[in-house]
Amino acid sequence: MKTRHPAALLVTWALTRTLLLLCVFKVIVVPGPDVTSDVSVIYHGWFEVLRTGTFPLHDVTWQYPPAAATAILSPALLPFLDYASAFFLLAFLADAAVFVMLLYVAERHGKARRGVWVWVVGVPLLGQTVYARYDVMVTAVAVAALLAAARHPRAAGLLAAVGAMLKVWPVLVLTGMRRGVATRASWGAALFTGGLLLLAFTFSMPGAMAFLTFQRDRGTEVESLGSLVFHVARQFGWQGSVRLNYGSVEFLGPYVHLVSTVAQVLTVVAFAWLVLWRVRARAWEPSTTADAALTAVLLFTTTSRVISPQYMVWLVGLAAVCLLYRGSRMTLPTYLVLAATFVTFLEFPIWFGDVVTSDVRGVTLLLIRNGLLVAASLTACRRLWRTTVTAPRRAADSPRTPQPAQEQAVRAPS
Repeated sequence: MKTRHPAALLVTWALTRTLLLLCVFKVIVVPGPDVTSDVSVIYHGWFEVLRTGTFPLHDVTWQYPPAAATAILSPALLPFLDYASAFFLLAFLADAAVFVMLLYVAERHGKARRGVWVWVVGVPLLGQTVYARYDVMVTAVAVAALLAAARHPRAAGLLAAVGAMLKVWPVLVLTGMRRGVATRASWGAALFTGGLLLLAFTFSMPGAMAFLTFQRDRGTEVESLGSLVFHVARQFGWQGSVRLNYGSVEFLGPYVHLVSTVAQVLTVVAFAWLVLWRVRARAWEPSTTADAALTAVLLFTTTSRVISPQYMVWLVGLAAVCLLYRGSRMTLPTYLVLAATFVTFLEFPIWFGDVVTSDVRGVTLLLIRNGLLVAASLTACRRLWRTTVTAPRRAADSPRTPQPAQEQAVRAPS
């Protein structure tokens, strides 16, 4: 039975987030590379450029939609702190915002607390990377959009567009909007808001669209699904290299372009499957919008030629919304995502050196993590399809059970 005060949730959240803050402020030192250096060096460098009123026009590591500038500039809201400290605290506040939103919906609208637990437990599984990237801020916007979807489709569309202008993927939360008014309202609001933001940034800051040209020559990132080909090939003398390229550690050399192309083809196939699902879906349950959002982001994350550790926070946030609904079929995919999140923490930062050198431990961790993501993606697809396509079709095609004949109201005279 649900207790009146969710004390266990509050205490667990407070303790785990204190631990994360101690890690990013280096009171507790985690083995492996310093994940906070991106904030103090790269983000801070972008901050200095953006505050002059222009995007980093000649920096190929800037690969984000224009509204990402607001996240990078946000530490200016705390001028009494140095840049990195302010950023960590704002990331912490974004995490807190997601927790409050999930808890509010669970308590006020009779949803399941297990969804809140997914966020509370899932975020610290990724370690300090959560507070050292702006993805938790993007996730907060995406979660807000998904929570608004059922009752306020226009608000959901607006928030999804804002999220997409921060980091593209939040637009996928609209994948499973109920057909008809909800789809028209949400998608229309998203297009209008996205277009308005794009125009505003384009005319106010030079270089707003430069990010579109900075990914053409990318390789295959060492943690992606396709990278496993080269991790294994290195054991047999593959003549390629591993280098920091376009802001991430990538494989460069023979056949890399081919593997990257295959990854892009798989992404197109995933998109085609989602379109087919929307065409064939016959029934929408209360959890369908959230279930479809998690499925879509799983597919695009798993097939991407870049799977950065912070991407896992996207999946944890969407999985948390799914499990607010007692009827959600995403329980197993959620458990797989949580397991993959913890393995991600092991491969980055703890044993990232083993990943880069393709040592047995590093390759094993990647096989497990990427295998879990593939399993979660396929399981989510199967369950979403079965719930919204197969089961309703079978119910419609099955013969109706004959009803007993009605008794005559008036008996014939004897």
